Amino acid sequence: MFDHLQIYRPRERLLVGLADIALTPLGWRRPERPAGPPKRVLLLRLERIGDLLMVLDAVAAARAVWPDAAIDLAVGSWNVPLAELIPGVGRVDSIDVPWLAREGTGLSWSGLLARAGAWRERRYDMVIAFEPDIRTNLLAWRSGAPHRLGYWTGGGGHFLTDALAYDRNSHVSANALALIQHASGGATPHPAPGPRLVPNRSASAAADRVLAGRDATRLIGLHVSGGRESKQWHLSRFAAVGRALTNEPGATVVLTGAAGDKAMVDQVRRAIGDRPIIDTAGALDLPGTAALLARLDVLVTGDTGPMHLAAAVGTPVVALFGPSDPKRYGPLATKQRVLRVQLPCSPCGQVRLPPERCRGHVPDCMDGITVDAVVRAARELMAESAR
Repeated sequence: MFDHLQIYRPRERLLVGLADIALTPLGWRRPERPAGPPKRVLLLRLERIGDLLMVLDAVAAARAVWPDAAIDLAVGSWNVPLAELIPGVGRVDSIDVPWLAREGTGLSWSGLLARAGAWRERRYDMVIAFEPDIRTNLLAWRSGAPHRLGYWTGGGGHFLTDALAYDRNSHVSANALALIQHASGGATPHPAPGPRLVPNRSASAAADRVLAGRDATRLIGLHVSGGRESKQWHLSRFAAVGRALTNEPGATVVLTGAAGDKAMVDQVRRAIGDRPIIDTAGALDLPGTAALLARLDVLVTGDTGPMHLAAAVGTPVVALFGPSDPKRYGPLATKQRVLRVQLPCSPCGQVRLPPERCRGHVPDCMDGITVDAVVRAARELMAESAR
């Protein structure tokens, strides 16, 4: 029942589906737009790190079209440190939805609705839900805002006052910008140029500490973890890239990663051998990582959160794509190279549960990306930046 909602936990699917049915008789109730721009706006982006980073252009656009409004942002607790670095954002709310938080750490449904209900006290004029998810639409409705914008998701449109179709052939960023344009009455958003994240003083100091004492004129980042098996490139090839790019005078490899990536980073570091290397795996939090990435001349990475983080701070990116579609999820860097291999089955989009033939090894779509192609792309980007 309610399978069209694509909610995989039966209890949640039943709850949201019944609420959608209850609201159906209300139809599309579109209130008249207020005479002036909104004074208080809440933006909802409750998903993972990369998901937040892909809507930063839309956040900047919201600030551009409503320069005098208070613009707040609700995110998962894991994204609060990054959200606090976004220019133009006022209050940052932490809200861990049960379908994304680790087992037992998210809010219950009653707690979730109570948290969203507390937004009523702030009297938001407008709430914009950036997720194409009926459950996020439900939270927007619970806010009590007179204008609630989001995506029609095969259900849940009645939670909103304005809903757009989500274009699954376009980038996440383009879909988010379309919401801002619609919300502003058709005005074309022109966000200010420049980095979408600005590391603060403490983050910058942390990055300086891990780089201290290094006489490097060129910093080449390697983020060797793909995050998921289906997006993992060969560690031996990352090492080969590191060796090739450190042949140039003054070049130093910076290995990035979380504490959980330490084993992979150690393997790559050993394989690179006696070359200038800075191993930062597990040494920095998210703001510190953003500050570190901002200091790199280039980052080589798979389709990961750090790929989007590097793009957000203005660092050139070489992005290695396999099962995911760069047209929808590619880096938003001004200077970038996306490398992928076109196969009859790609992009399959099966990132979380790849086909049986692609499990237990580097899938063919990642295996086809060569060391020479990556090295060439990185050198091209560094040459462009040097001009």
